[in-house]
Amino acid sequence: MRRLRLALAQMNSTVGDLRGNTEKILGLLQQARTRGADVVAFPELAITGYPPEDLVLKPSFLRDNMARLDEVVQATRGITAIVGFVDVQADIFNAAAVAHDGVLAAVHHKMFLPNYGVFDENRYFQAGRSCPVVDREGTLIGVNICEDIWYPGGPTATQAYADADVIINISASPYHAGKRGFRHQMLYTRAVDHLVVVAYVNSVGGQDELVFDGNSIVFDQNGNVLAEGSQFDEELILVDVDVESVLRQRLHDPRRRQVLAASALEGLQVIRSTLAPIGRNGAKPKLDPRAPRILDDVAEVYEALVLGVRDYTNKNDFRSVIIGLSGGIDSSLTATVAVDALGPERVVGVSMPSRYSSEGSKTDAEDLAERLGIRLLTVPIEEAFAASLSMLRDALAGTSPDLAEENLQARIRGNILMTLSNKFGHLVLTTGNKSEMATGYSTLYGDMAGGFAVIKDVPKTLVYKLARHRNGRDGASVIPESVLEKPPSAELRPDQRDDDSLPPYEALDPILELYVEQDRSFDEIVALGHDADAVKKVIALVDRSEYKRRQAPPGVKITRRAFGRDRRLPITNKYRAF
Repeated sequence: MRRLRLALAQMNSTVGDLRGNTEKILGLLQQARTRGADVVAFPELAITGYPPEDLVLKPSFLRDNMARLDEVVQATRGITAIVGFVDVQADIFNAAAVAHDGVLAAVHHKMFLPNYGVFDENRYFQAGRSCPVVDREGTLIGVNICEDIWYPGGPTATQAYADADVIINISASPYHAGKRGFRHQMLYTRAVDHLVVVAYVNSVGGQDELVFDGNSIVFDQNGNVLAEGSQFDEELILVDVDVESVLRQRLHDPRRRQVLAASALEGLQVIRSTLAPIGRNGAKPKLDPRAPRILDDVAEVYEALVLGVRDYTNKNDFRSVIIGLSGGIDSSLTATVAVDALGPERVVGVSMPSRYSSEGSKTDAEDLAERLGIRLLTVPIEEAFAASLSMLRDALAGTSPDLAEENLQARIRGNILMTLSNKFGHLVLTTGNKSEMATGYSTLYGDMAGGFAVIKDVPKTLVYKLARHRNGRDGASVIPESVLEKPPSAELRPDQRDDDSLPPYEALDPILELYVEQDRSFDEIVALGHDADAVKKVIALVDRSEYKRRQAPPGVKITRRAFGRDRRLPITNKYRAF
């Protein structure tokens, strides 16, 4: 019986850390060899990290990346490794190396270069024109990269009909809510349609706005899950694949013969190679049963936020973070995520009450800090606010207090946080949510001032779900129930509520999803049952707030279409939807 022990190295690379990434690859390679793996696969661009962006335009970076690949190749004695790197051959390619027993045996150049959403690969890479199938002691293995497998007639089909038993796809597939099910359905379809084992290895970790969720998986030719990796965790997944069963299934399925008769291989070139035999040293160690960590819809968003904060903070060498705690739901959730990501000793809260702050908001901030175990500073802003109004008395003479005076308070708070950041090296985490970012319900150089916007892609209604999810975990509520129950308010004027300026969030968020994420028109949104005046107001707010969003810090992407890398509209723009 032909069996292949396959290892998937679900790995957290850091963009540009060629030495650190290579050391991690070498460590995982040794683990795979110790556990009897025949083949170990690493994610897309594992050596450079993904996405390397304009680093690949630096010749020195390219040379160093190739040198690191040589180190990995030399370390593959007794094993086969599939490793992502940037290949340099007159042009540059997003590539997968097949390293076998100390030799670079084959290279695949990614054929389908995504250029939508967060992807910009056509800016950097040349597309490949052929795909490898390697014979490893009688098992035929096809190798391709990420987007290559998303196309029904792409390299996966070509390699399967060129007799590949196993397709190994190395990937760096960013997370958004709901992507796991969509991705798995696609991989299932490739396996079943082409009667091939599909092994998919994905990156894990945070990179600027992006979070990679891991959740690597192996489907057999019947669509059965042979192994699955946890979400948001680094790990090495091992599985024994019954390669002989692929042939048995193909002999009983006439579809393959019909497709081959119709010349399925036209258009793509297959490069075949045979790998030298590797001597075996006794029986392989037994594999223990796996229990991957799989999360529900709300829990996976929460863990994406935690991982995004942890990696952004650690990979950028910040020792600690600082958060303005207003006693509201957004800052409470942000602080809770930060503590789960970094630990309470690395999180500092700052309460900055004003003349308009309610007593409940001040005590809620104190209660939250105590529950989280974080240090809380209290810096009242009344003295600075009064002094600022006095300084501006002549300049503002003859006017009535309005939004300018309200935002002045937010800017004083932003100034305090940035001063503490400068003094102590804290990373400022901002607390604005997607509903606020979309509508411009935020203050430039005020509550938008900071280094990382944790929940900038989280709609307000989801903020409440995430808070309740976290309170329901581990049997301990960390966010006070009073925070969850009180009406949202910026507290910049007497008796202020968010719904004085915006539609209620239960009405606002569905409109924003339709307009921002689905590009629905005014007429379409109204036809779906939404109030016409509310829709008109929301669209106007979104359109005129683009300049604000361009100045917001990066934050974790958790929706299909986040502001910034996903949704790119001109600031100067006269088109109106109604």
